[in-house]
Amino acid sequence: MNAGVRIPRPGSREAAERFTDRVADYVRYRPGYPRALIDHLRDREALAPLDIVADIGSGTGISSELFLDAGCEVHAVEPNAAMREAAERRLGDRASFHSIAASAEATTLPDAGIDLVAAGTAFHWFDRERARAEFARIQRRDGHVALFWNVRSLDSDFMHGYEALLRANCAEYAATNARERANETAMKAFFGAGFIEHAQFPNPQSLDFDALRGRLLSSSYSPPPGDPTHAPLIEGLRALFELRAREGRIAMLYDTHLYLGRLET
Repeated sequence: MNAGVRIPRPGSREAAERFTDRVADYVRYRPGYPRALIDHLRDREALAPLDIVADIGSGTGISSELFLDAGCEVHAVEPNAAMREAAERRLGDRASFHSIAASAEATTLPDAGIDLVAAGTAFHWFDRERARAEFARIQRRDGHVALFWNVRSLDSDFMHGYEALLRANCAEYAATNARERANETAMKAFFGAGFIEHAQFPNPQSLDFDALRGRLLSSSYSPPPGDPTHAPLIEGLRALFELRAREGRIAMLYDTHLYLGRLET
């Protein structure tokens, strides 16, 4: 890790406030999750219509909406007020959506009442041991835990160029990226004997330049306007887009990685 970079401790208040000034870009430009994720959870009997889902670190409601559309009741647990309010604007008129101002380590949910504990592109911000204990407490005896991330692929010249651009211009990128790409060994250690599987699903985005710029600026590691590295980053992004775009759009390639299991108490 770069010695001059300070990353918030997982589970801390600073980590919870990480995206406060990025909510608008997060809402507009962050990728969702593929329907294949829901289908897979159903095939594994980890999810069914009318199930009660705790969406932990629910942010602006991207994963909550996926579970609502699957017919579930969703308790969206999010400590960041700006992100939680964005989710409430998006989903607040749905009777099965419940917004909760709480953290992964202290959800305020009752014991053994949740069929599926889920975290979408959020788990790396949690205090792992405290979150594990909390997930085990709220999970039903026959319930499941699903942790999933959208992870960028490097299967194109554009994606290789984008990776290089981040590493050259975003001082925090290497540190946060290492956490986001949770590997199977770490997830097996988290679940212990209750680990079931690792699965992945393609999840590409097609973006014009404004959307690509917004997607980048929604990331916690991107330097904000006014930072001396912001302008070179955006200039490099523009040059990369103009080199690789086809008909004014670029394919941002993701795979959604799912880690599924149960937690033994």
